[in-house]
Amino acid sequence: MRPYTGGDRAVEAVERALAGAAGADEAEAFLTVRSGEYTRFAGERIHQAQDIVERQLMVRVVVDGRTARAATSRIEEPETAARAALDLARGGGAKGVYGVARVGPYPEPGLWHADVEEWDAAARSAEAAHVIREAKEADARAYGMFGRAVTELAVAGTGGVRAYAAATEASGALTVKAGEGSSYWCDLGRSARALGLREAASRTVREAARARRPVELPDGVHDVVLGPLAAGELLHFFGAFGFTGQALAAGVGAVARTPGELVAAPCVTVADDALAGVGLPFPFDIEGTPKRRVAFLTEGRVGEAVTDLATAAALGVPSTGHAHIAREESPLAIPANLVMSPGTTPDEELVAGVERGVYVQRFWYTRAVDPGRTTITGVSRDGCFLIENGRITRPVAGKRFTESVFGLLSRVDAVGDTLATQSLMNVWNGAVTAPALRVRGFRFGPRP
Repeated sequence: MRPYTGGDRAVEAVERALAGAAGADEAEAFLTVRSGEYTRFAGERIHQAQDIVERQLMVRVVVDGRTARAATSRIEEPETAARAALDLARGGGAKGVYGVARVGPYPEPGLWHADVEEWDAAARSAEAAHVIREAKEADARAYGMFGRAVTELAVAGTGGVRAYAAATEASGALTVKAGEGSSYWCDLGRSARALGLREAASRTVREAARARRPVELPDGVHDVVLGPLAAGELLHFFGAFGFTGQALAAGVGAVARTPGELVAAPCVTVADDALAGVGLPFPFDIEGTPKRRVAFLTEGRVGEAVTDLATAAALGVPSTGHAHIAREESPLAIPANLVMSPGTTPDEELVAGVERGVYVQRFWYTRAVDPGRTTITGVSRDGCFLIENGRITRPVAGKRFTESVFGLLSRVDAVGDTLATQSLMNVWNGAVTAPALRVRGFRFGPRP
């Protein structure tokens, strides 16, 4: 598997777009490309082989203090987007000038892994067939997807930036259903081998078989162990909680209102770290600014916000390299590679430290209720079990919860040593990575 566009062609496209913007006071162009191959299976068969190519070229121009953007998926004619952006700016674009990225050194995280080239349709189909058989032997059924992709980003700007990078991606998602119970697993990263697919699939089948006859969980407060996927779900909301330049400039959210305050347990550290060896690392953003680690919570204390060129200019600080494109939105400064630091406690010891409580594999349909109070609501789902006398025992059905994220993070007393990664929905190249957490006093059911 090779890059769909390639460096020469991608850089040529953004340079042509830049040339098409001649006459603008400032201009930049970026091209995002993602080419993916997926093997989907359900029940006893592989039912879909899917190849997807997504690409977008966007041009931003500044004319007489007014800014406008235009985009196209036709990279063979990038000048059309440049001309459209010029027309929009001259016709009354948005007021505001915040510059373009300047040439600077880029970090070099590990982006390309040869094992993803070997993770072809035949290899993915063999793994799908294996998990289908294993589930059938356990009187269960498997549903899922194994895939690989290549992500490309090219950027050019009148500040002299010319940048291109390509990165591999391997991913898997698996639901195993047995009776009225189920279990779920997902992971993704730059390396296929790092998924540990065989072991993960076998564990998911075993958990589903144990969850066959779930019982109802009574409303109330329980000590819980949140698995890595459930813990990772909490990170999805950090952008809404005020860890962005937009929120900081507006004076809302955690960084603006509670800088340096202790809002989580000292064992909790969260950062947007696109240079880490987990998740989906990448060296620069869509404006061509080098990425750097941005600490959101350091030992429980509120830290920084991510910025792009626009919010950095408004705040009078350098950009952190977090201009990203979200689906159906203009580029914004948003978290894109969130990582909660692991602890030193094996997951089984997290469970052993709970006399009576609940193991929660993941959350479902989580939504922000009150971002100012970091309150979210959702439902526990898949592979949830009672913990009795420090041991996982009976399966329990899903249950609604409403909790403050900072509140529950302040009640964490141990952090697991194993990480899992999941996609950050609707964010290009977005991922969240987290360990398991032991939380005291988690409320299921309606709020009092």
